[in-house]
Amino acid sequence: MNPFIELGIRHDIVNAITDLGFENPTPIQEQSIPVLLTGSNDFVGLAQTGTGKTAAFGLPLLELIDFDQNKPQALILCPTRELCLQITSDIKSYSKNMSNVKVVAVYGGSSIMDQLREIKRGVQIVVATPGRMLDIIGRKAIDFSAIQYVVLDEADEMLNMGFQEDINEILSTTPEEKKTWLFSATMPTEVRRIAKNYMTDPFELTMGTKNTGNVNIEHEYYIVKARDKYAAFKRIVDFNPEIFGIVFCRTKIETQEIAESLIKDGYNADSLHGDLSQQQRDKVMKRYRDRSLQLLIATDVAARGIDVSDVTHVINYSLPDEIENYTHRSGRTGRAGKTGVSIAIINAKEIGKIRQIERVIGKKFVKAEIPTGFDVCEKQLFGLVHKVHNVEVIDSQIDQYIPRIMAEFEELSKEDIIKRFASLEFNRFLEYYKNAPDLNASADESRVREGSERAPRGANAGYTRLFINLGSVDNFTRGDLLGYICNTSKISGRTVGKIDVKGVYSFFEVPNEEAQQVITAFKDANFQGRDVRIELSGDSGGGESRPPRSSGGGAYQRREGGSRERRDGGRERSYSGGGSGSGFRDFSGKSREDRGERRKRF
Repeated sequence: MNPFIELGIRHDIVNAITDLGFENPTPIQEQSIPVLLTGSNDFVGLAQTGTGKTAAFGLPLLELIDFDQNKPQALILCPTRELCLQITSDIKSYSKNMSNVKVVAVYGGSSIMDQLREIKRGVQIVVATPGRMLDIIGRKAIDFSAIQYVVLDEADEMLNMGFQEDINEILSTTPEEKKTWLFSATMPTEVRRIAKNYMTDPFELTMGTKNTGNVNIEHEYYIVKARDKYAAFKRIVDFNPEIFGIVFCRTKIETQEIAESLIKDGYNADSLHGDLSQQQRDKVMKRYRDRSLQLLIATDVAARGIDVSDVTHVINYSLPDEIENYTHRSGRTGRAGKTGVSIAIINAKEIGKIRQIERVIGKKFVKAEIPTGFDVCEKQLFGLVHKVHNVEVIDSQIDQYIPRIMAEFEELSKEDIIKRFASLEFNRFLEYYKNAPDLNASADESRVREGSERAPRGANAGYTRLFINLGSVDNFTRGDLLGYICNTSKISGRTVGKIDVKGVYSFFEVPNEEAQQVITAFKDANFQGRDVRIELSGDSGGGESRPPRSSGGGAYQRREGGSRERRDGGRERSYSGGGSGSGFRDFSGKSREDRGERRKRF
């Protein structure tokens, strides 16, 4: 007997999921389904991605909803189009033996008129992304008065993408007596706030420890110099011939550059970022799901909701700005009980961040060594041998060519034939990695030296530290600033070193040979009506980073009492002390939050 029967799922649904290969419930399914089947509790489920959460809420919904009524009774909100379509497809598969089940996917990038027609024909389960759902609500094209269940899937990702206000607005259109089921990989403050505001005494289920990583994932880090990062990355890829991975970068520019470089170097790779149209995005994802792409290069936002099975590796080409995002990244591998590897390629200054991530995920990283050229050649050789040994032979097709093949090899011994087949691939890597240097960097290389050799704070060998009069008050994150610098100065995002965003100014590092190019490029730069100023950093002897002194022509002027005021072309603001933007207020007395300013979304 299928164990799902014992959880309370009826036979026609169990028969459908048995056909899909569901033999035993995952831990989250086993613990949550009996609770949700009662239909009497609000619910919070914390579990990593890839643990079977869709079935955990999808199967109970199919049991609880009255499919004789053609009214929306369940609303499922999720962060991305891909996840929206995946959930819709899964629920339709679970219900294939049931009659009159109508599930509609509502998402951006597709015809809203088609979706409106589907809704008008009748629907019981609506699966939606927040933005498109608000559009449909705004058209008064859907009636949520009969909604009994609201599911917030990947709640932490929706909040990370800036959907807090949208979710609030959508939930305000649903009945107060509904039950809310929230599923999330992590439990940040914002998710806890939703649970408090919209739930009454929810049943909380945590699989593992809150905010921790999947136990099936191994975590490794490699320390390299900035100039060797791409070469080291390629060597790691070559050392894993069967890799099917996702590579995470900080910015759209970086994803594009790395993908283009990989394609030129002969790898099956493509990029996924916010500048792609929906059609381009669909094309890339189809190639990746079909495994005609070996490597998908993506930003955090673009990769939200990607649900692709059998991802072997996640590679952090750049560590995320927010540590919690590492959990989301690594969760793309090791799904559904399988194992995976999450790799971080870092410089020596980022070891502290690795230690922070270890504390969050509750697992230790293994410090790995970049393989030598010989190691890569050996791994590729035996990868080819393994592939030849396991290749499927279609006798009916190949038999007709065997006599000609045997005639071609007549003068060769078995050993000669094996050598030649192995050399087809081996020679290419042997030539490429001939005299390959050691790319491993010491963990101590970037540390500050004692005495007279002490380096300026944050300055890395071979880098120049620059000041820019833009910061967090201008809505810049480190990723935003990196993109702005690269777009203006036409330098590669891979060469930019540490970025330190303050309240009204920032510091960043560029290779010594590119410093003058950056300064020159920004000579006439303008941001929102005011001049952008870039100068050499005012660091000296290793103290706290500070902006360079201004001779009176800079962006700030000292006022009485130690505060300063801007006298650039932007809106006048004042602050006192500190480097944080949290104390900024315009002279109307309203804070930025009071004015309802929101970050631009991808």
